[in-house]
Amino acid sequence: MTASPWLERRHQQTARSGDLRSPFHRDKARILHSAAFRRLQAKTQVLGVGVSDFHRTRLTHSLEAAQIGHGIGELLKRKYPELTQTLALSDDLIEALCLAHDIGHPPFGHGGETALHHKMRAYGGFEGNGQTFRIVSKLEPYSPDAGMNLCRRTLLGLVKYPALLSQLENSGPVPKRLSEASPPKGLFEDDADVFDWLLTPFSDADRARFTQTQPDDVHRRTRYKSFDCSIMELADDIAYSIHDLEDAIVMGIVLKQDFEQAVIGPIEHIGDKSLNAFLPDLSEQLFSPNHYDRKNAIGALVNAFITHTEITLTDEAFESPLLRHNAALPHAYAEALGAFKHFVFEQVICAQPVRVAEYRGQQLVMALFDALTDEPEKLLPANTRQRWIKAHKEGQNPHRVIADYISGMTDEYASSLYRSLYLPPSGRHTLI
Repeated sequence: MTASPWLERRHQQTARSGDLRSPFHRDKARILHSAAFRRLQAKTQVLGVGVSDFHRTRLTHSLEAAQIGHGIGELLKRKYPELTQTLALSDDLIEALCLAHDIGHPPFGHGGETALHHKMRAYGGFEGNGQTFRIVSKLEPYSPDAGMNLCRRTLLGLVKYPALLSQLENSGPVPKRLSEASPPKGLFEDDADVFDWLLTPFSDADRARFTQTQPDDVHRRTRYKSFDCSIMELADDIAYSIHDLEDAIVMGIVLKQDFEQAVIGPIEHIGDKSLNAFLPDLSEQLFSPNHYDRKNAIGALVNAFITHTEITLTDEAFESPLLRHNAALPHAYAEALGAFKHFVFEQVICAQPVRVAEYRGQQLVMALFDALTDEPEKLLPANTRQRWIKAHKEGQNPHRVIADYISGMTDEYASSLYRSLYLPPSGRHTLI
């Protein structure tokens, strides 16, 4: 028997002889050694894989997020020793969550995600975080049918949006333009059984509150996340906002005057003394021709956000401390991080060359989906074909199997498959 329901796995396993690792250390190892994690090395973060040998991929981003998450955890244990002991905060757990948080994202970044959701909208939809949950709980072959068979608490920490897409999706007409087809953020109806198992330790009241949704711009959105998940999400935001900015500066995508206007100005307006202490030399260091100046500035920014992290109350009505508490930045630092995020989004993600590459990737993903759904028994590889046949015979969702296959592809594998399906061979002879 395990000491806590949060250490339970769907398939109970006995540790190998001599294995003295904690359950969360074992979970981290399963993530690190998984095929889904390795594929992140060839998946787009912001700039396309192969654009240069400097910028981040999904893999390096995840490694940096794990390091930041570890730092946040250590900081919180020093700031709140009694509370973090009550919460049983684990460095291995936080690192595992940060390493795994992006493994469900399809090729070609968020553009690929939108394209796959557009094609899957009538079959349960698609969303990268939902696919992460599906990979770790069902697909990755560490067990017959429980995926990596992670601890319940590890699974809980990976659920950024605790509701099913069917509860979140706008029921209006199908958007005609891809730019209007972004998915809601949640889990798939196909994985509702695992979600039900995951929430079993919570009281009925906590479960109902935790899964509440509220209106958003297009779809509905969830309101809460667990304590561990909040640390992972904050680490992800810091890594994305600061490190992707570094990539953009080195590659000459952003200009110093634009940065000063869009980031320095708004942060000065916040009026926080500790924040303002950074600002006089920040632009000069970030855009300095000396690499060590820029690295020093990046390190100082990351450290500032880590060291100002706090533990806050989400809702006193929660009975479980895992839901009652979240890690968060104080208002001034949250606003400052938001300025960095907005700048990266506007100047990098929305840049015309990036948008062109995103659109090309979307067309490719949709073309693959059309081909594979048209002739699944001819075009799917053997193991995926068997899963598709089984789902079809058992009245499950065979389209989900195709989405699983496409979302697991790296950028280059998807491009290669597209070429083999749609383009004539480039040489005189075709190998069969």
